[in-house]
Amino acid sequence: MSRNAPSTETLPATALPRASGGRWRAIVVGLIAFLTLVDLFAAQAILPSLTQRYGVSPGSMGLAVNASTLGMAISGLAVALLANRIDRRVGIVASLALLAVPTTLLASAPDLATFAALRIVQGICMAAAFTLTLAHLGEAFAPEDAAGVVAAYITGNVLSNLVGRLMSAAIADHLGIAASFYMFAALNIAGAALAWVTINRAPAMGSAMPASNRMMSAWRAHLARPELRAAFAIGFCILFAFIGTFTYVNFVLRQPPLSVGPMQLGLVYLVFLPSVLTTPLAGAAAARYGLRESMWSALLVAAVGLALLLAPRLDLVLTGLVLVGTGTFFAQALATGYVGRAATVDRGAASGMYLASYFSGGLVGSAVLGQLFDWFGWPSCVAGIAVDLALAAILAARLRG
Repeated sequence: MSRNAPSTETLPATALPRASGGRWRAIVVGLIAFLTLVDLFAAQAILPSLTQRYGVSPGSMGLAVNASTLGMAISGLAVALLANRIDRRVGIVASLALLAVPTTLLASAPDLATFAALRIVQGICMAAAFTLTLAHLGEAFAPEDAAGVVAAYITGNVLSNLVGRLMSAAIADHLGIAASFYMFAALNIAGAALAWVTINRAPAMGSAMPASNRMMSAWRAHLARPELRAAFAIGFCILFAFIGTFTYVNFVLRQPPLSVGPMQLGLVYLVFLPSVLTTPLAGAAAARYGLRESMWSALLVAAVGLALLLAPRLDLVLTGLVLVGTGTFFAQALATGYVGRAATVDRGAASGMYLASYFSGGLVGSAVLGQLFDWFGWPSCVAGIAVDLALAAILAARLRG
């Protein structure tokens, strides 16, 4: 255990004693995040192929692929209700194991409605594991350690975006769309196995208060604080912008004048690589320069990148994607870590509320920006994302610490 971590007598139920070394602990946390969320955005790399497969518009296919965010929002709220009654290890392992079922079935989904329904089920499983892991990290480590551990978790999320898209594009291009989903189902099982090995089992933290009353009490306590309300809303804005950018830019890249091929489209997502290096610095940046200042800087970086996405040159568009990815992931790490530290009661509920808001932003962004894209084209989609980032910057003024 690191020097600043609390002693085993004061740790909540689910410390990671098998990953006690700081570097090893960060690697394990990052891997669990990677294997939890690798399915979330992988399908975006093959959106044009899926659009042709089901014979639908880009907006319809984008909404179906991102339907997983609806399941994640629902699951986040459900886990917020039941968090204190769920054994962290059992909950995480079961969620990841069950995730393999809809992932496998996606390989043979007969129509768009079935595809969307299976994506919703995927989202329910992913968010359950994600929320329980974040709650665990907030409970198991002292505040000075938790920021770094959460940053490691978000870095695993970044890697899942990058590697997941690369794998999806490469496998689909060489072996077909079905083989891509089978590979991700195998990764889901690997994630369940890793969580089983590295997270100790302990009794769930039950409550004498009825679950519904406890939930409402915790929600009222969190929503009564303007800084937490702002953090939840910022989470909504972050995924709204991220989904809008990285869903519909796929179609822009495939069309003239950029004309990127299917395999090259997967390689485009190397733009996430800088985010792998910058995201772990979020906690240190907030401590040194201030939370609000760091958040504003991250959103400004994303806004500058957004403007470059309107350029007719591939090098400028790729630079813009690097900046949007770096800015939004950095902002996500800041907001996620802030919620874990700022919540003084029932961190499981706070994490669930944040993630429900975060993933709701993804669903709304997919639906609203998809309509803008279908009806008015890419510039209108970019304009909608710009308004969203401006709103996030206004909300950041309410954050404290």
